Amino acid sequence: MTLAPTLYDFQISLSQVDRSIDQPQIGIKVARHPSETMQRLWLRVLAYCWAWEERMTFGPGLGEPDAPDLECRDYTGLVTRWVRVGKADPIKLQRAVDQNPHAKVSVLFESAERLEAFIAEAREAKALRVAKAELAAIDAGLLRALSSFDSRRLKVSLTFVGDHVYAECNGQNFDGPLTRSAL
Repeated sequence: MTLAPTLYDFQISLSQVDRSIDQPQIGIKVARHPSETMQRLWLRVLAYCWAWEERMTFGPGLGEPDAPDLECRDYTGLVTRWVRVGKADPIKLQRAVDQNPHAKVSVLFESAERLEAFIAEAREAKALRVAKAELAAIDAGLLRALSSFDSRRLKVSLTFVGDHVYAECNGQNFDGPLTRSAL
């Protein structure tokens, strides 16, 4: 018997100072695959907010490993934003860059250490076109703190200022750096 995904409802107040984004209420519903950790679910939510654009949608999930975790399409159906979270493969990311020449391809990692390991893997694999992708990592402590909230309905306030993230969830405040890097 196959287990059904669990649906989480996030009410998010989003502010991105550098991009002049102020969205007082974004409602998103996120399906959590039975094998998905709470940390990965939160990483997808943070990536959604970090890369937020109108028409941003979640991908098909763990069932289709080559599909993006998030994508945005314009009104003609052309992919304009392609986002992966977590443990990205350099060769697959290079393929995504090649297949989506009009899209901004991005990866949000679960820690700065994982980001640095990915860059080393990409250099070793000579996946040089990965340099066209935007690479960033959320603070591991911030991600752990948010992952402790396992309620199916959450109100969250997220503010991105430069390379720093501030979060408020259930009256508790957290913050941490957003590390960016390039190949």
